[in-house]
Amino acid sequence: MGHSQADKARSRERILTEAATQIRDKGLDAVSIGSLMQRVKLTHGGFYGHFASRSDLIAAALQRALAAGEAAAHASRDPDKPVSLNSMARSYLSRAHRDSRKSGCAIAALISDVGRADEECRAVMEPHIEAFIAKVAEVLDDDGDVRAIMAVSAMIGALAISRVITDEKRSDAVLRTVRDGVIAMAADE
Repeated sequence: MGHSQADKARSRERILTEAATQIRDKGLDAVSIGSLMQRVKLTHGGFYGHFASRSDLIAAALQRALAAGEAAAHASRDPDKPVSLNSMARSYLSRAHRDSRKSGCAIAALISDVGRADEECRAVMEPHIEAFIAKVAEVLDDDGDVRAIMAVSAMIGALAISRVITDEKRSDAVLRTVRDGVIAMAADE
């Protein structure tokens, strides 16, 4: 008995959602097709009815993870307050964000993995980084985007580093130091 297109779409969504969760938590290499399909209660052979290859799945799951991180950031903003570099830095470089690897910024969680990945994965993440830079440039009114590139690089790097450091006070110091430096960029206008 065949499956309807709606059933197939729901199965694909379950696969993508689970794969995106896995890569955000454990990285791109953590996804095993066999265990992924088992977790979503589908057969290993059925995978190829949804994706051409593991690479195809990883690129789609990465896109899903990046979009979910952006949606979470957007949802956490107060719509009644204008976006400022101060508010962006305080939210991005916070303990709560550091401690939410599974739901926070997928760029910071996966930047090193994607840097070593194939061109397809890098092409998936690149526009998200460019959009982050563009948003910061807009907030800074930075036409040449030099300060925006510095701010975004500092924020992504600090978040990633703070997640590695096991001493919570030192990790907090990394976040605080970079947050203060990024906020000072806006004050230097």
